[in-house]
Amino acid sequence: MPDKAKITLDGKTYEYPVIVGTEGEKAIDISALRAETGYITLDNGYGNTGSCQSAITFIDGDKGILRYRGIPIEELAEKSFFIETAYLLMYGELPNSQDFDTFSERLNKSSLIHEEMMNIFAGYPKGAHPMAVLTSVVASLAAFYPVKDNLDPADEEVIIANLMSQIRTIAAVSYKKSIGEPVVYPSNKLKFVENFLNMMFASPVKDYQLDPDVVKALDMFFLLSADHEQNCSTSTVRMAGSSLANIYAVIGAGISALWGKLHGGANQEVIEMLEQIRDTRTSPAAFVDAIKNNKGKLMGFGHRVYKNFDPRAKIIKGLCHSLLKKPGLNDPMFDIALKLEEIALKDDYFLSRKLYPNVDFYSGLILKAAGFPVNMFTVLFAIGRVPGWLAHWREMRHDKNTRINRPRQVYQGPTQRAYVPIEKRK
Repeated sequence: MPDKAKITLDGKTYEYPVIVGTEGEKAIDISALRAETGYITLDNGYGNTGSCQSAITFIDGDKGILRYRGIPIEELAEKSFFIETAYLLMYGELPNSQDFDTFSERLNKSSLIHEEMMNIFAGYPKGAHPMAVLTSVVASLAAFYPVKDNLDPADEEVIIANLMSQIRTIAAVSYKKSIGEPVVYPSNKLKFVENFLNMMFASPVKDYQLDPDVVKALDMFFLLSADHEQNCSTSTVRMAGSSLANIYAVIGAGISALWGKLHGGANQEVIEMLEQIRDTRTSPAAFVDAIKNNKGKLMGFGHRVYKNFDPRAKIIKGLCHSLLKKPGLNDPMFDIALKLEEIALKDDYFLSRKLYPNVDFYSGLILKAAGFPVNMFTVLFAIGRVPGWLAHWREMRHDKNTRINRPRQVYQGPTQRAYVPIEKRK
């Protein structure tokens, strides 16, 4: 393979180095292109542009491969759990017993938010969307937990623990406020997921009975959500972080990007689609036929990166089977989802377009079965994604090649023209 790529512009040939990743990915380093030629590249949506070199997550969309720090997602789903996987993403290796205990203790001690922050929640109307609350309150952490301009490793550890732990508390408080119930404070006696479920669903007049299967399902949802390479929200975190903005504002920016229905809000749209099929008594076959006639969209199918089966979807589908078989949790929408999948995976219309189920197709069913309202789905995604965002922020901070992000554009507006006084305008 050549170690240089050649490009000829205006009769002159330029050479640029070829960068090869550890998994064989190839990139042409055009960092000097504009300075040397006056040209830039145009790549709408950055589908062919590498913004950084990273050692955190590897994806091969054609083969349906996802690995965190080299470990296949299937292996982590089988053998690991969210907090251990978060440590792996953050620091590059699985923790030993002492490291894990220290990490867990730090998260536990960071779970409370400053009591005066409760005044912020009081200012929102009852119907405020939980993502609106989460975005602004996470950014507000900067006012209660000031961040130094020059961070040392100890400062980083405090920030990581605060954000990973306190985002759960903020999410639970926002939910309790939205339904008019008293806030349930975190407990150091409970583990990460159990603690969050208790804050969400316990009350002064009703204890919450932790179901091990629900705990496992939510832990797995967080694990599968923890990172996904340079997606929209992670790229937003890197973009905002490159300016050396306050880390709480940076994560708030990531949450805002995640809010979009084309990103973190997709599983909510799947539930709404399944509810529509159920409520209108439309057969899955008829619904699929309507989609093929451009009368709708099959939500939860297809992915910007995966052109094969999303490996996370296979894992979460199995969780759906086990969770929704439990007494009281059976959901007819799961049967609708299975039928839709069966029809689509036999239909050349979808296969030729490489439209396979993605993680959102099943994750909403799990969250619904666990008792979460639909408007909390993207909030839960954010809780799971925080370790990935922080891992990328941390990697970027320690990369000597990091510079403030500043994409270029190809201007297509008017050329120079004169100002016309208002009395002379048509």
